[in-house]
Amino acid sequence: MKPPSVPEQPGSDEPSRRGRKPGDISEEAGACHRAWLKPVRSRLSVSRLTLDDLVSLTGYSKTRISTLLRGMEYYPGWEITYSVVRALDLPVWPLRRLWTAAAREAHKDQEWIEERIHEVQSLKPERPPVAHQAFTDAMREPYTAYARALLHSDPRAHWVVAETFDILWLGWDEAVASSDVRRHAWRLLRSRVMLRAHHHGGHPDLRPAAFSTVTQSRIGDLTARFAEVSELAAFFDAVGQLPPDQLDIIVLRHLCGIDDATVPTVTGLSPARVHAYDHLARGALETIHLRHDAPGVITPK
Repeated sequence: MKPPSVPEQPGSDEPSRRGRKPGDISEEAGACHRAWLKPVRSRLSVSRLTLDDLVSLTGYSKTRISTLLRGMEYYPGWEITYSVVRALDLPVWPLRRLWTAAAREAHKDQEWIEERIHEVQSLKPERPPVAHQAFTDAMREPYTAYARALLHSDPRAHWVVAETFDILWLGWDEAVASSDVRRHAWRLLRSRVMLRAHHHGGHPDLRPAAFSTVTQSRIGDLTARFAEVSELAAFFDAVGQLPPDQLDIIVLRHLCGIDDATVPTVTGLSPARVHAYDHLARGALETIHLRHDAPGVITPK
């Protein structure tokens, strides 16, 4: 006899799911907090577990679990987060790194973080799937170059790429089930980079790239350098206004120095699409009459 709280679906031997889905993530949850909340909620959705099930598996009240899943009121401790993660059979190591970053985002000091972590038994070594490790090894360099071009900082670029790979690990099953792992992962990286990129006039701000380009040039006269920076800043501002795929290809090919044959592998786009987007981007830049012949900067054709 089934309990009354699990009504049967007509014409089906399977009981319906109990309870309601957790509400939307709070707008107060920061970017790092959402980085681990979204994969956790996604796993809950596909697991067919309910809040009632999580209460039974973790020992925490429905109110506390619901609050955690929505990112509301306060940043959750590691103990309850760990309990939910284990109940959902998610990898713990990447989740703890993401949890730690989000705790810092929530202005928790190092002492608070360490105390919360020590409330839970020491974790055993955990390795990502072999395919995930191979993928990240292959993509780390081009991903970092792209992030650096948009974020203008080595530490920020490395951090965002590491965050991307941890999120990808948490949702590796979803990535493998997608039509193309490379495209799935590239969209994830791009979304994490754009969350942190400075924007100007509603688009990514690539103008700082003008300074590094001129710095690497052989222009000795200070006045000429200032003129060069001004012209290049206008050019890179135009690049920042390109549609997403066109911008990505221009950045990868002409700011990051990724060779033509590698760009499709990195972005998950076909070679034909890469060629078409590159052609469209050059045409758009030519239309607004932005031309330059300095090394490392494209001249629209």
